[in-house]
Amino acid sequence: MVKLNLPPFNFEVKHDQGRTLIFDFLRKRYVVLTPEEWVRQHFIHYLINELHYPKALIKVEGGLTFNTLRKRSDIVVFNREGTPWMMIECKAPALKLSKRTIRQASIYNHSLKAKYIVITNGMSHICCKIDWFNSNTVVLDSMPEYGGEF
Repeated sequence: MVKLNLPPFNFEVKHDQGRTLIFDFLRKRYVVLTPEEWVRQHFIHYLINELHYPKALIKVEGGLTFNTLRKRSDIVVFNREGTPWMMIECKAPALKLSKRTIRQASIYNHSLKAKYIVITNGMSHICCKIDWFNSNTVVLDSMPEYGGEF
C-alpha cells in the first residue's frame, strides 16, 4: 500500500479468498483492505495515538440519513454527551481533495451537525470548524487535539 502523510502504525493483514484484509481494532474484525480503508485505519490510529482522542468516542462507518437517503459516515468522533463532534470523510490517496469532496462531507454532516469536518486522502487533510449558529465555516491550520471541548 501507499506510504501516507500520517504516522505509521502496527497493523495486521491476512489473505482470504484472493482478498487482502486488515484488522480494524475498533470494529474488532478484519475488513477488506481498499485504498480508502488504508487511509481510514491510518487516520483512526492518528486520532488515538497522536491526538489522544478516546477510542470509546470513535465510531467507524456509522449510518446517517440525508433527505431520506441512507449514507455511511467514515469516522465520527462523539463528545462525552454522545453528540457528534467531528465527522471525518476518508478518500483514496489517488483522489485529489476538491471543493466537491468538501461539499460531499458537508452534506453528510448536515444531518449530524458535528462541530468539525475533516476530509483526508492520507496525503493531505482539510479540517473545518463549523459555526452552525452563524452559518460560518473556517478552515483550520491543524486538527484540534482532544481536550476540554469533550
